[in-house]
Amino acid sequence: MTNERNCVLANGCKAAGTSACNRQCSHFIALHGASGNGGRSAAAGLPREYRLTTLANSPARAGQPAVYKSVENYVKTFERQFEQTEGYIEPADRIKSLYLYSANSGTGKTTTAAALLNEWLRVHYSGSLRRGLTPSLRPAYFLDVNEWQTEFNLATMTNDEDGLTEFKRKMTLAMAAPFAVLDDVGVRDCTPAFRGYLHAIVNARVTNQLPTIYTSNIAIERLPDVFGEQRLTDRIRDLCRVIEFEGESKRGLRR
Repeated sequence: MTNERNCVLANGCKAAGTSACNRQCSHFIALHGASGNGGRSAAAGLPREYRLTTLANSPARAGQPAVYKSVENYVKTFERQFEQTEGYIEPADRIKSLYLYSANSGTGKTTTAAALLNEWLRVHYSGSLRRGLTPSLRPAYFLDVNEWQTEFNLATMTNDEDGLTEFKRKMTLAMAAPFAVLDDVGVRDCTPAFRGYLHAIVNARVTNQLPTIYTSNIAIERLPDVFGEQRLTDRIRDLCRVIEFEGESKRGLRR
């Protein structure tokens, strides 16, 4: 049995499905680690359940055909990351951000965002090798904002210095990654202190023109009600396209 179903590089890999496609493949190890749960995929902060999710195998694909047509076109712009790094791409051609929205939970926003992150990992790794470049060890980062807020609340309530250090480490990674997913933006009311940290991430990414995938159950025009200010919403909307997911929650329907 070959290993292409366990590797996000399979799409476009000449060795996929051949005898060379196995867990000893150096490229598989670079993306997924020798155990299959490490490498650049783990460094990106992706939850394990999403580490093999691509646009092709995403369980959200069948229920969101219009969304997937849009995001497949979006992925075609990922090759521009190499031009953008070198600084000669026209501003109008820079890779945009996406705001994945639906009023209901469980419609596939997070799954789709994770698939997009994996597509970025694939394009970055393969594209770097073709250009004679060393792929970054962390070209993308996934931040669950809801979980991150819970960590902040617990650390501040208990004066947990180690917890605050980890919280700030994640903030730094989310600020600097060439591509990032900020999952569940605006799911709960937040304190001014937490809002300041979140604003720092968004501001850093927008200022440095780093593409970001946001997911939320809050319509983008309502974010000022959640954050208590307009400026954070304005930063999110800058060079950002809204894509709306339709339907009811599909959670609990997997077989």
